[in-house]
Amino acid sequence: MSRRLFVTTALPYANGAFHIGHIMEYIQADIWVRFQRMQGHEVHFVGADDAHGAPIMLAAEKAGVSAEAFIATIQGGRKRYLDGFHLEYDNWHSTHSPENTALSQDIFRRLKQAGLVYSKPVEQFFDPVKGMYLADRYLKGECPNCGAKDQYGDACENCSSVYSATALKNPYSTLSGAKPVLKTSDHFFFKLSDPKCKAFLQAWINQKDRLQSQVANKAKEWLQGEGDKALGDWDISRDAPYFGIRVPDIAEEKYLYVWLDAPIGYLASLKNYCTKKGLDFEQTMNACEQIHFIGKDIIYFHTLFWPAMLQFAGQPYKAPERVYVHGFIAVSGEKMSKSRGTGIDPLRYLSLGMNPEWLRYYIAAKLNGAVEDIDFNPDDFLARVNSDLIGKYINIASRAAGFLSKRFGGKLVGVESSNALVSGMQADAASIAEMYDGREYGKALRAVMHWADQANAFVDQVKPWELAKKPGSDAALQRACSDSIQIFRILTIYLKPVMPALAKQVERFLNVPELQWLHAGELLPTGHAIGEYKHLMQRVDDKQLDALFDIRPSADVRKEDAVSDATISIDDFNKLDLRVAKVVRAEHVEGADKLLKLTLDVGGTTRTVFAGIKSAYAPEKLEGLLAVVVANLAPRKMKFGVSEGMVLAASGEGPGIFLISPETGAAPGMRVK
Repeated sequence: MSRRLFVTTALPYANGAFHIGHIMEYIQADIWVRFQRMQGHEVHFVGADDAHGAPIMLAAEKAGVSAEAFIATIQGGRKRYLDGFHLEYDNWHSTHSPENTALSQDIFRRLKQAGLVYSKPVEQFFDPVKGMYLADRYLKGECPNCGAKDQYGDACENCSSVYSATALKNPYSTLSGAKPVLKTSDHFFFKLSDPKCKAFLQAWINQKDRLQSQVANKAKEWLQGEGDKALGDWDISRDAPYFGIRVPDIAEEKYLYVWLDAPIGYLASLKNYCTKKGLDFEQTMNACEQIHFIGKDIIYFHTLFWPAMLQFAGQPYKAPERVYVHGFIAVSGEKMSKSRGTGIDPLRYLSLGMNPEWLRYYIAAKLNGAVEDIDFNPDDFLARVNSDLIGKYINIASRAAGFLSKRFGGKLVGVESSNALVSGMQADAASIAEMYDGREYGKALRAVMHWADQANAFVDQVKPWELAKKPGSDAALQRACSDSIQIFRILTIYLKPVMPALAKQVERFLNVPELQWLHAGELLPTGHAIGEYKHLMQRVDDKQLDALFDIRPSADVRKEDAVSDATISIDDFNKLDLRVAKVVRAEHVEGADKLLKLTLDVGGTTRTVFAGIKSAYAPEKLEGLLAVVVANLAPRKMKFGVSEGMVLAASGEGPGIFLISPETGAAPGMRVK
């Protein structure tokens, strides 16, 4: 049965570039969308920038531009990422748009008419210098519980206590440093606690397959909370100045809270798309299953506020049919952090010439239908891509295509009905399809690679390279190579949602129309001629991974022709924290040509530093030596571990690297000035 689907991903906040977490989510959704289209279903896949709120207003002010200009610059950079990773949205829009303004104000009016919006006075801190009310993130002061200083207005990082902003002692504005004053203003609230809202949400959450079980359980916990954990009403307005959509039908300048208009941006992007395509927006919205892909950090909004808003706004709006939640992505077990060197810059990945489909495959191989975090491990990435994609999948075509082209004009012979491998692969189409539909990509790809293993075993058994040398074996050679190509084609169908660009190359090579899922049950006929085989994919080079994580020798080995004329101030120099360090241990690094792993005593604490000095120093000669380390250099994630500093060394035009070592008498931890 054909499905009609309206699919979205969470709207990224328009105050910065995409990070690898965004790309992971978009890859997950894009694979699912491509699979559905291969099944013949109608899909409208849209995204948008979340462009409103105080943070964007303040960031634009800091940059010296209007908020509109600020978000336009951010949005202008999105295409490089989307195209670069083959993320094929039908439309990418913005919440700062005429469509979103009209829809948000319409939904607000409808909720108010339904008796679910009311106003009441709210006491808030106000910055008299900036002339604006302060959200908790813009307030700091002393914790009312433990007295720790410089704690934010909602929770203490020192004792973990949670409190209201008005409980802070000696509060100050992080925007101006001014002492805030308490002021009262009227805010609008969405009455989420209304019994009819709770009854609807209870039924909506309990609908089979609407939410993953762990997501449904969490939503029920929020819904059924009591006392101070009871489901509360939602403050949906903000006071001026604010970058957003005006609350309609009132004289006073107030704005809809960004979290009210942001998810409506899904609908706004669909409406913008429908206008471009000449489609009826309301008809399309109602006819389609509404599917959201989101991260686990925004479950609360998407399983409570969002469905209730849509339900009680009434037709043509409707609550979403599915909300698919995923976990976060870490790098080598560490949370992403630019300062610690544990993030992956997607544009850097592309600029290094790394194949985007390596990343699509690797992430897909890690993903499942549960709300689980995944980990990017550089060594695992290299091994998995090179083994699965090159060593198993591509290898099948490369071992067979040349013989067909040179000996038989590229023509195939049909597969014998007794070929159990081909029939087994075809029979597995429904099972693999079920895995894709359930977002169990890891299981799907393991199934595909199982068949790739079987295919390579088949090639090893028939040995086309030996048949090519044996007189009178042309028929057997042509059949063995034809069977290999038929198998390769079926594998390509199963991999196409993950690797669409590679699939297009294969379609051209095999001289076949666009591959669809139903084609797995078909075979190329006798006499079909394939094209000339050209190498389809390169292996991952570990040097690319080194460059991706900005791996450089930790010793500052640089060759300069002359002393630089550039100058720095004494303040610039004082930013460096140079310390005497003692080499406690030095070790070779497996797989590294230039690096040694140094364990340094820096005065009571130890640091691990990877230094590019292997060509000049044997590890055993370094232990006990004093060196100078840049102690406040941000840790850098390397393929071999985390390097926590940089030892200083000298080099010139001639051979040799020379560690900078203080005279006898210096002690670990001493400051070098």
